[in-house]
Amino acid sequence: MHALLILLLPGLLSLWRALASPLVDFQVAQPLTLPQDAKQCTVAILQRTFASSYGSPEVVQYTPPTDCGPAGSWAGISLNFTVTSNGTQYDRLGIFTFDNVEIWRTSTPEPTRGDGIVWTALKDVTRFTPLFAKAGTFVLELDNIVETGLDGEYATTLHATFYQSSAKHPPGQHADLIIPVTTLAADSGDVASVPSAFSLNVTFPRNAAAIYAEIIPSGNGQEEFWSMNVPNEYFGALPSGATYGDGPFRETRLFVDGLLAGVVFPYLVVFTGGIAPTLWRPIAAYAALDLPAYNIDLTPFVPMLSDGKPHNITLDIVSAEGDHAINQNWYVTASLHVVLDPSNKATTGAMTVYSAPLYASTSTTGKINGPGDVDFTVRASRNIHIEAEVVTGSGKSTYVVWTQSLSYENTQTYRQSASVQTLYQIAQGNMSSTHNGAEAIVDDFSFPFTMDFTYTDANWTTWITSVDHSYTRDLLSAPFMTRTNIQERQQANAFFELAPTGNFGNGTSSNTFSYSDAKGNTYTRTAASVNSTIVSDHEGGTLAAASPRPASSPADSDTQTGFARPRLPGRSAR
Repeated sequence: MHALLILLLPGLLSLWRALASPLVDFQVAQPLTLPQDAKQCTVAILQRTFASSYGSPEVVQYTPPTDCGPAGSWAGISLNFTVTSNGTQYDRLGIFTFDNVEIWRTSTPEPTRGDGIVWTALKDVTRFTPLFAKAGTFVLELDNIVETGLDGEYATTLHATFYQSSAKHPPGQHADLIIPVTTLAADSGDVASVPSAFSLNVTFPRNAAAIYAEIIPSGNGQEEFWSMNVPNEYFGALPSGATYGDGPFRETRLFVDGLLAGVVFPYLVVFTGGIAPTLWRPIAAYAALDLPAYNIDLTPFVPMLSDGKPHNITLDIVSAEGDHAINQNWYVTASLHVVLDPSNKATTGAMTVYSAPLYASTSTTGKINGPGDVDFTVRASRNIHIEAEVVTGSGKSTYVVWTQSLSYENTQTYRQSASVQTLYQIAQGNMSSTHNGAEAIVDDFSFPFTMDFTYTDANWTTWITSVDHSYTRDLLSAPFMTRTNIQERQQANAFFELAPTGNFGNGTSSNTFSYSDAKGNTYTRTAASVNSTIVSDHEGGTLAAASPRPASSPADSDTQTGFARPRLPGRSAR
């Protein structure tokens, strides 16, 4: 059956595209860096049209292929997620889990009526090889609602491609064991909703030599535009419904047995229905189709975790408010990538330095100039320093140093009864761990975001906006991964109007992207769009030839129609 699907689906999809000429949506990103000259084996994981799918994820059983070498010996693994949709619909969050480990968090571009849309997202999942090497349960949770005014369905296919290893292309590197920190539900995406804090007791192998946590957080509901929320002391000066309180600063924290192990200052992911849908059509905001993951080195805790007893892992999200409260809600998971010592003896050692304050150092300044006229700035900084000596059963001694130095600033203004808003936010910093002086984790990042937003009518139904959104990250997420450098900037402008006869608007977007990695791969791309039509698109670098780029269809007119109601800065219309 899988072989038949592989043969039929590309032809059917090509026929559908030819007949319907759908709008091709995409996120600017680097092509896959896996060996294209290796033998490849592609299998269908799932096929599902998500209509009224709330509480009804797709759950499938997976068996590893055997025609590209022994299970687990592959040079790499990639996923291909292709989706079509036609109609009116919100963007929806998609969560892929494999044996309760979240391996990909994505979202859907908002569809258009008529010819519809199509997009393909690719992801390298080689680091999850220990999961793919054995039979298991694969889940895609994509909660969608079909009702009056929202008739868009998402027809999805997911394929996995396995790259056979050889002398030229050795097996891909990965941890020995992956442990989920999720709800462990058998039939859902397993994400935990915060608040309140999420905790799970985990028992680690006694011969653990290193542990690297991968965390995926994303704001939802009242927290989707967390960076546009207002400190409580200024909240009362704004009109009812203008925004939410509890301030704009958010920090994800990970605890081990009550000790803070590390934190995340997250990147602001803007989904395709956010602010104005015409900002993100057909070029989605960066990371909307592949939400970022963040890494914390838990190796300093290995001496205490290798005793064969359960240990508590806790995840939470906090603000800069006095009570550190946030609104509802964030979705968060973690996976723990464990490297084992070849001996079966227990790892020993001791933590020698521990400096990790429970909360970031924060300040809030500003003024109320009158009703609906507010200025404020929220700042935060964070420094963590942990050291430990880790001695494995085989006698290897590793001195581990884990540090984080992070800063955050958010400045907002509200004018004319909050009908004019401006925002500047930047999270930046360095996260680093060394093992006997060798780099194990590097994360130098800068995430600036600027927005100008103006309602042009008294009923708050028409607005103009501009966004300048960047993602710069030099990343080595674990010593078995490849170090990468990404620089992305997206500048977009839009007009949008809510109307009883159908919401409509227009927009422009300009994207500049560059990628390089420690293996010598490079890629650059500049792309621009006007009213859903790509007006320029240029790429370069060593990976350019491997970039599959279907042609984008021209828009029917300068004004785009048929949109679901957007989620607006500080507010949720879902």
